[in-house]
Amino acid sequence: MRLRALLDTDALGLRLLGGEDELERGVRGVMTTDLRDPSRYLSGGELVLTGLAWRRDAADSEPFVRILAQAGVAAVAAGTAELGDVPDDLVVACARHRLPLFAVHESVAFATITEHVVRQVSGERAGDLAAVVDRHRRMMTSGPAGGGPEVVLDLLGSDLDLRAWVLSPTGRLIAGSKAAGPSLPADVCARLAAEQLAASRTGRRGPHRVTQGQTTYSLFPVRGSGRSAPASHDVRETVLSDWVLAVEADAGDWAEERLDLLQGVTQLIAVERDRRDAARTVRRRLAQEVLELVQTGAAPAEIAARLRVAAPVLLPGLGAAPHWQVVVAHVDWDGGEVDGGPVAQALLEEILVDPGATGPEHSDRIAVAHTGDEAVALVPLPAVTGEHDGPGTGILADALLASVRDPLTAGLDGDGRLTLGVSAAVHSAEGLRGALEEARHARRVAAARQGRVCAAGHQELASHVLLLPFVPDDVRRAFTARLLDPLRDYDRRHRAELIPTLEAFLDCDGSWTRCASRLHLHVNTLRYRVGRIEQLTGRDLSRLEDKLDFFLALRMS
Repeated sequence: MRLRALLDTDALGLRLLGGEDELERGVRGVMTTDLRDPSRYLSGGELVLTGLAWRRDAADSEPFVRILAQAGVAAVAAGTAELGDVPDDLVVACARHRLPLFAVHESVAFATITEHVVRQVSGERAGDLAAVVDRHRRMMTSGPAGGGPEVVLDLLGSDLDLRAWVLSPTGRLIAGSKAAGPSLPADVCARLAAEQLAASRTGRRGPHRVTQGQTTYSLFPVRGSGRSAPASHDVRETVLSDWVLAVEADAGDWAEERLDLLQGVTQLIAVERDRRDAARTVRRRLAQEVLELVQTGAAPAEIAARLRVAAPVLLPGLGAAPHWQVVVAHVDWDGGEVDGGPVAQALLEEILVDPGATGPEHSDRIAVAHTGDEAVALVPLPAVTGEHDGPGTGILADALLASVRDPLTAGLDGDGRLTLGVSAAVHSAEGLRGALEEARHARRVAAARQGRVCAAGHQELASHVLLLPFVPDDVRRAFTARLLDPLRDYDRRHRAELIPTLEAFLDCDGSWTRCASRLHLHVNTLRYRVGRIEQLTGRDLSRLEDKLDFFLALRMS
């Protein structure tokens, strides 16, 4: 299609600000971005939609437009919602690079322009998908919630005979076509998500092909509108939030036209994804308000009032006031100025989605805020009335990461870490501040562990394990060496098994008879070994302090 056709379409609300001589340019696609350097996602011929979030001052317009012109884009359409009007420096830069510039009225959604361009371009390039796009457009506009990704996947199956699924970055199955038959196994979903994340981190252009058993899948990233995209081109800021379209086919031998059509389909799915993201706005705002009240020491009555507002939103139809848990997440990257807060927020929202829920309107009941590099989730739990009047089954730290560890490790790609902490459930506003601190302490325990993706729960804060991870390595080594090296040396020379004897003696709480029975020794033999331990170390195992020192040394060794 031609740029002039866009200008002549009144429903799009486009106003030409420059480039009238270039309106015969062809448009091959559309991309929405607020990245300062979106070149890695451009192939030429796109209409670039931008909300201008990348622009900090007038000097930013020239490099942004130069990058677009070098990539061969067809034109730029700038939204006026942020700044009220398109700044003059952008108009001048576009004129300098002979790049047509449109202004988009604030009443027109970028999704409307995207749907129109995709529909027109797809219809011109291949008749086999024109009906798909048109039918999906009608279904998407038939109700306030749209048709959902299942609609376009079903049309892919019926019109193009393609089995396809939409997956989250953690490998959660979001949607599948009826033609796809049974759902993909969880391990296959996790493998495909991991492969897509790993490929994206390397900067390889898609689609990425993965063979699982006898089946080959082609993977296409599904990116959001980019209105809230960070103003840098570091792929780490967005890679962990991209959906993926998995098609059961080998796209390696596809014609360019069919590849373009599938890219158009990902844009249609992205519209539905944006709607789901927009639905989280209210929950994010509620979480941010509660977090600010808790951190600033607001009165419990004020916090309780905000919780009463949040409860119906997060748990519709709830009869009694819920209990609450707090989950804290932190994403750290090695080197580079990468803002981990939004990344942690998106990941926490995805990880906490209820996999047993029936539909997006029921699966998202979590309110997540972020501050700095930290994301904080407020998780409602239905209150259970009964003998103990306690909360229902809450979130367990280990279970959170059971199915997402492999995909996220691939996305972190050796230079990032995700750590999470989970609080105990609290039943009132008075307990929320303590729950937040508890979750933060648990996250620090997780951060002291080995691995790219780690979590810890509140149960671990009532144990000595809370202290051990924070002991410096050199102190740990000196402490254990001073107590245990004499015993290890003696065992190597005499095969006396003093270390196993010490462990058993402590496990038996110093009981001579139980320890002797466990080791199948005579009590006198046990007394000889314990005496040798005390002689070699200068400690007295009848004293609580010395028992505790030995216990900690064994745990740290």
